[in-house]
Amino acid sequence: MEFGEIRDILIDKGLKVTPQRLAVLEAVIELGNHPSAEKVIEFIKSNHPNIAVGTVYKTLETYVEKGIVKKVKTDRDIMRYDAVLDKHHHLYCLESDKIEDYYDDDLNKIIEDYFEKNEIKNFKIEDIKLQIIGNFLN
Repeated sequence: MEFGEIRDILIDKGLKVTPQRLAVLEAVIELGNHPSAEKVIEFIKSNHPNIAVGTVYKTLETYVEKGIVKKVKTDRDIMRYDAVLDKHHHLYCLESDKIEDYYDDDLNKIIEDYFEKNEIKNFKIEDIKLQIIGNFLN
């Protein structure tokens, strides 16, 4: 993703464009593998050593609140960040802690149809994401 596209995302969400915000979003997108905050910080420190760790955490939380990225929790209780907002699920590898995006329109339809017929009382579903847990085969 190019600089202009990242800038436009921030503007569209009503955020002021700052070098710190650009660097954090660029890191999440460039790393592309559902990075943890620590991986984002590592990436940023190599390119922008003057950005404070607290700024990275605060910016990631702002991005979650604004719907720019989503949180993905692993079985090891590590919070990871996902910049892909298209409807998808996750394959989570227990062995490597790797997360891959999984797209399946038929599965989405089955889930949507199920919850149309089986509403949960006193609960409004905003989104459904499956995390399919297993191990990748070599």
